[in-house]
Amino acid sequence: MKLTRDFTNISCHLIALNSQIKHLLHCFLFLIVLSLFQYFSRNLKVPADEDANNQIDPWVEYGIVSTCVLYALRFVTFLSLPQVIFNVIGLTFYNCFREKVTLKGSPLLAPFICIRVVTRGDYPDLVKSNVNRNMNKCIDAGLENFLIEVVTDKHIGLDQHRRVRELVVPQNYQTSTGALFKARALQYCLEGKVNILSDQDWIVHLDEETLLTENSIRGILNFATDGKHHIGQGLITYANEEVMNWITTLADSFRVADDMGKLRLQFYSFHKPLFSFKGSFVVTQVAAERAVSFDNGRDGSIAEDCFFAMKAYSMGYSFNFIEGDMWEKSPFTIIDFIQQRKRWLQGILLVVHSKSIPIRYKLFLACSCYSWVTLPLSISNILLAAWFPIPCPSIMDFIVVFAGGVNIYMFIFGVLKSFNVYRFGLPRFFLCILGAVAVMPFNLVIENIAVIWGYFGHKHKFYVVNKNIGTPVTV
Repeated sequence: MKLTRDFTNISCHLIALNSQIKHLLHCFLFLIVLSLFQYFSRNLKVPADEDANNQIDPWVEYGIVSTCVLYALRFVTFLSLPQVIFNVIGLTFYNCFREKVTLKGSPLLAPFICIRVVTRGDYPDLVKSNVNRNMNKCIDAGLENFLIEVVTDKHIGLDQHRRVRELVVPQNYQTSTGALFKARALQYCLEGKVNILSDQDWIVHLDEETLLTENSIRGILNFATDGKHHIGQGLITYANEEVMNWITTLADSFRVADDMGKLRLQFYSFHKPLFSFKGSFVVTQVAAERAVSFDNGRDGSIAEDCFFAMKAYSMGYSFNFIEGDMWEKSPFTIIDFIQQRKRWLQGILLVVHSKSIPIRYKLFLACSCYSWVTLPLSISNILLAAWFPIPCPSIMDFIVVFAGGVNIYMFIFGVLKSFNVYRFGLPRFFLCILGAVAVMPFNLVIENIAVIWGYFGHKHKFYVVNKNIGTPVTV
């Protein structure tokens, strides 16, 4: 009993720390992890083997072609370096543990906000429940000028309410470029005879399982009231309420760190979607969304969010990060997790290779995408370095180890940001951190499967992950 009380007291003290102290502790832990990773990577080497590697002349030992391939594979790992640097700066330069978002103006004076949810209509009970929860959350946050709009392929039967609008996309509706899936539904909302919003209004894009929080609503109000930027995006966490699958939820802790790292930096400092863009917790001004549009053909229909962002970037629209967080669930099954990653990879590849967007706007996106595509080659270096050692400069080893250390810490940080110490208790909280580290090998295997499957598989399929326990849906 005394031990339990001690853990409870420690948990309460951790929660009571202010945001600056929490951020400094996180930075200190980050530095420790990177230092330990460098230390052990150097000291675990066998000196005799290292000397032997330096004495090997690979051009003689393996031949010119094989040596060129071995060095090329080593340099493949550097494709991830730009986003690693962005993640480090984003996670350290900006406070990662800010207190509650404070409204900068009265909600009564805020512009009109349309909360738009796109669904195929396969999970009507989930949609109805989340519409009610999100509406109550908006009212609790003091939001007055808003509408929740559900865009669906199948009739759901939402209760009649002045703040709820259900739009069923006609089966015979086609866009001018033949957009498919979610992009088709989003474009339908923008058609002149369907759209009821003015150019000065704002749209908040959510997936059918996304839940608003009071902090995210305040962040959206601040962003829309400020009006300096046309498109915004915020943080999504995955460990709220009931955890459906611990493995996928812990694996998704990396995405939380990615949002708080490179996503914040690219928006706060550059106001451009340099590396990536998600499809949920997206806020757009109606005029900008209609000008950019989702009518981007088949290639813009798999990762429609990324294509939309890159197109808007090329048209000169400005982006910013939105404070607060929204809640979602990680995929319930391993196969859904793989399929989700596969679709993202295929969709982003289509964006990178699209001729509709000039290459100068996609350089960092391409770098990030190809570092993902070449993940199996990067992982192969672990074996090749042992079987076919080649001499490499010390700085090269340092950078590779640095990138590895950053990626490991991002799993740890994702747990720190997502899991509540008070809710889980200190022992379980530390177990979650250890679990996030332990799940990394699994995540590597899954990502490699998704990459290989995605690269060689059909690239114009849109897989919808389970939102209820049941049969996966492919369209």
